[in-house]
Amino acid sequence: MRFADRTTAGIQLAEEVARLHLDDPVVLGLPRGGIPVAYQVARVLDAPLDVIAVRKLGVPSRPELGFGAIGEGEVRILNDDVVRAARLGPRERAAVELTERTALEGRLRAYRAERPPAALTGRTVVIVDDGIATGSTASAACQVARARGAARVVLAVPVAPPGALAELSGEADDMVCLYSPDYFGSVGQWYTDFAQTGDTEVVELLNDRLASSGGATRSTTEGAGSIAEGTEAGGGHAADLPSRRLQAVETDVGMTIDGRVLPGSLTLPDGAPGVVVFAHGSGSGRHSPRNRSVAERLNRAGLGTLLFDLLTPEEERDRANVFDIPLLARRLTLVTAWLGAEHALPVCYFGASTGAAAALLSAAEPHADIKAVVCRGGRPDLAAEALADVRAPTLLIVGGADTQVLDLNRRAAERLHCEHRLDVVAGATHLFEEPGALEAVADLAREWLTEHLSPSAQRAGH
Repeated sequence: MRFADRTTAGIQLAEEVARLHLDDPVVLGLPRGGIPVAYQVARVLDAPLDVIAVRKLGVPSRPELGFGAIGEGEVRILNDDVVRAARLGPRERAAVELTERTALEGRLRAYRAERPPAALTGRTVVIVDDGIATGSTASAACQVARARGAARVVLAVPVAPPGALAELSGEADDMVCLYSPDYFGSVGQWYTDFAQTGDTEVVELLNDRLASSGGATRSTTEGAGSIAEGTEAGGGHAADLPSRRLQAVETDVGMTIDGRVLPGSLTLPDGAPGVVVFAHGSGSGRHSPRNRSVAERLNRAGLGTLLFDLLTPEEERDRANVFDIPLLARRLTLVTAWLGAEHALPVCYFGASTGAAAALLSAAEPHADIKAVVCRGGRPDLAAEALADVRAPTLLIVGGADTQVLDLNRRAAERLHCEHRLDVVAGATHLFEEPGALEAVADLAREWLTEHLSPSAQRAGH
């Protein structure tokens, strides 16, 4: 069973949820992909629609490994086994939570503007996502809803693996799932069109549902903590970006490199002037929420993107591979060659952390034809002597509060002989988690890449 898209899945899901004859329901969608599904459920139930956001708490030395999650209303969930294994003390946990809570509040502010969250006390809450993989996010969402006073929690998704549903059976009072295959893989493989949902679309759907209900949604001020302002460099929220309804479908691809299949996600909007290949940092991969957020913004600007894993899971277990810049650069070069054979489009690089060094090392190769490079919070210094051989216009983006990395980028910039620029996002730390910081990165990257992919730039020989 495959769903055409999230809207179709939402319509089918709504029919099943309606059979429960829920009393006074409020529908909460998990952003971003869950919102188009939740919108259809709320429409059929004639119920208010709001977002329910949770944030993973990542181990500082390995951010992709979660030791817990947080949600609105000061909800905190910890995985004691991971906390013990990672030897995380109270101060380390508190620092991570502070960063993630700031990001969570900023994201909610972007979606709701000045509107308070919907009241949940004493109500039936229907939590909706476009699918469940592991269930950790859905579990956190259920606990957040209960902490905010929900009398009954219903978890509704189009697709989920049996194991995850079993794990979640104790979290929700009722569960609705249209399809639960034994072999699951990923959520995206059960959709024909699994294009990324943008922040702008989330805001539009929330506002449309609010207008449809006459704006009479009950609300509360719970969890409406103070929100920091955006950064100086392009600090506007993602909701401010004009919506572009481009035909862009995310496609799962597999690239055979060194006898190993490296999985990736390729998105090509109609008429894309080029493809931005992402080189992830240490311990990260194609599912990096930060790089996916930037990629989505680039897609809305009409640029193609390819996010892929530079290493297989087995290779990642050897930490030496994670910091082997020549190995990562070689993989990036080979993937670029694969991309050129499949799609005759100009290529740019976007490198993060150690991936920035890999991107620059690959771009410095004698026969490389890379149109532009962007490094986010990167370690260009690890490209060493190759910096002088980079010919592609290079933009270095660093957080103003990331002082050590900022100093390394300044030194690296002095060794670049190509067109280059160093942009500092004021107040941002290494992961750009502050409200508006990542959006600032995306805007700076978009401007740099589109400028150097323009016809005039190509004629000038960039």
